[in-house]
Amino acid sequence: MPIDLSVALGAELEPVEFSWSSSDVQLYHLGVGAGSDPMDPKELRYLVDNTPQVLPTFSSVAASFHMTEPPEVRFPGIEIELSKVLHASEAVSVPAPLPPSGSARAITRFTEIWDKGKAAVIVSETAVTDLDGNPLWTTKRSIFARGEGGFGGERGPSSPVGAPERAPDFEIAIPVLPQQALLYRLCGDRNPLHSDPEFASAAGFPRPILHGLCTYGMTCKALVDTLLDADVSQVGSYGARFAGVVFPGETIKASVWKDDGRYVGVVTAPDRDDAVVLSDVEFVPA
Repeated sequence: MPIDLSVALGAELEPVEFSWSSSDVQLYHLGVGAGSDPMDPKELRYLVDNTPQVLPTFSSVAASFHMTEPPEVRFPGIEIELSKVLHASEAVSVPAPLPPSGSARAITRFTEIWDKGKAAVIVSETAVTDLDGNPLWTTKRSIFARGEGGFGGERGPSSPVGAPERAPDFEIAIPVLPQQALLYRLCGDRNPLHSDPEFASAAGFPRPILHGLCTYGMTCKALVDTLLDADVSQVGSYGARFAGVVFPGETIKASVWKDDGRYVGVVTAPDRDDAVVLSDVEFVPA
């Protein structure tokens, strides 16, 4: 069904209430690479029982953590086949560290819809509060829907964060386990693109790829560990654009620059001619 811009743009979804436990947080952290050195106290901060510190990127899975069916892309004025959808970007801002367990209410609205000709870009913003109305986090997400353009909308802006034209201040190697996608999918994203070789092939990939949000979370953890001494309480916001795929089993590299009170960066796959997998990385300390 073509996108109906008059219905979709500005549409607000019904509030969604959800809960999470410290065990959910621990599993998420394992899914994004925590615990690689089980003797390191900084690694164990993410995995301690009951009170683990929480990466802000847990926000991207908290509401859907216990889903066991592949997601549907069906909203007011929007209905798209799952195999056509790729995650385009994700960002989160947090007024304070996320609690290790709790209940929350999320309200999502569609703020931008752009017609790229052969594809569409759909941007949503989700405000999350606790059940008393206190802000917990805000996420901004965009998806890229192949073959869904041409509905008569505007093409939209292009505003990359970019990187300074000098050597990076930090280069961080991020190993990806061969089973990383199979572990991460237990955090609520059962899209078969990341686990089913036949589905991945039908979508145009030689084998299942890593979830974009897993790459996103692994990069956030690497930045927290390297730049903030593994202290999540110092994170103000974080975001990135998904520029390419990651294959489980490879090691990716984050190149990071200091830039006027924030950090910007790019993540590449060195074994594939430094193919860019995350661009426009922006990491802002609290």
